Amino acid sequence: MKPALVLLAASLLAAGASAAEPTNAPAVPTIAVAALAGGGVADFDGVLQPLRQATLTAQVGGNVLALRVKAGDVVKRGQPLVRIDDRDSRAGVARSDAAVTQAEAEARNAEVALNRSRDLKKSGFVSQAAVDNAETQHQAARAALEQARAARTQATVAQGNAEVVAPYDAVVSATHVEAGDLALPGRALVTLYEPGRMRAVVQVPASRATAVAAARDISVQLPDGRVLKPTARELLPAADPVSQTVEWRLDLPAEANNTRPGQTLRVLASGAPVAGAAARPSLPAEAVLRRGELTAVYVATPQGFVLRAVRVGPAAAGRVEVLAGLAAGERVAVDPVRAGLQGARAAQ
Repeated sequence: MKPALVLLAASLLAAGASAAEPTNAPAVPTIAVAALAGGGVADFDGVLQPLRQATLTAQVGGNVLALRVKAGDVVKRGQPLVRIDDRDSRAGVARSDAAVTQAEAEARNAEVALNRSRDLKKSGFVSQAAVDNAETQHQAARAALEQARAARTQATVAQGNAEVVAPYDAVVSATHVEAGDLALPGRALVTLYEPGRMRAVVQVPASRATAVAAARDISVQLPDGRVLKPTARELLPAADPVSQTVEWRLDLPAEANNTRPGQTLRVLASGAPVAGAAARPSLPAEAVLRRGELTAVYVATPQGFVLRAVRVGPAAAGRVEVLAGLAAGERVAVDPVRAGLQGARAAQ
């Protein structure tokens, strides 16, 4: 959150509290921010990603005749998505059919010639060399027939690729062509993903990958504030040579099915020493004031309570870890609602 937005939100909260109860408020108990016990905690930003995603590309060249879906559509396996002009492939199928017919005729002629040569050889009218030559021609004709049939199969497959269909039940996340565009082999047409199976993807600095892999307690905080435990995790073995990060994949349970790919989230890894992560302060969860996007606490000062924006982790055992905004030893109001009243002071 931008500093200006934090100050504005704090001013509005303070003004609202003052208007609600301008009379003197009683003394509000405070509590000292305690250092978090246990191992280090690593806090990472990640993104939501579907477990199964595919970008369908053109296998044949031609103009796009029809784009039958748009982003956000739910499609079934085998449902047509894109239609590409297949006149060239249909001509190829026709050529291959004619070639097969011709090869079949030549194979029949070669077989008839071979049988005639064998009969004549029995009567002594032709030599063995003539029979051997007829057998060779028959074998060549049979091979030509098999070649023509294979070419027809290839042409048929190419014609089938003119109709791009969904490989599985999915949601269309993006379309990359419009009707009338030229689709060349390899050009992206549609990107889709299988709903209901999501994972968190985090780019971990390579220097911290080993320690993060040893973390015992991992929490994923979704964009809507829910905190989930991953069902499986995978740390890829290779680091990116440019960013020097390692991709960390955390499979999420079914509760994350209603999220959207590409949304940002937070991942907290604790329970093992994490390089570069110092112990952070913690405080009771009820001491945190939440107003929309604002997360803050009332800090006790000699002049009274001051509202301060903080960034906290998920609650555990009634306490939250303060990731930013507070230092150990500072005192905060236990009841932030009463601390926001006009004239509120810290109890002695």
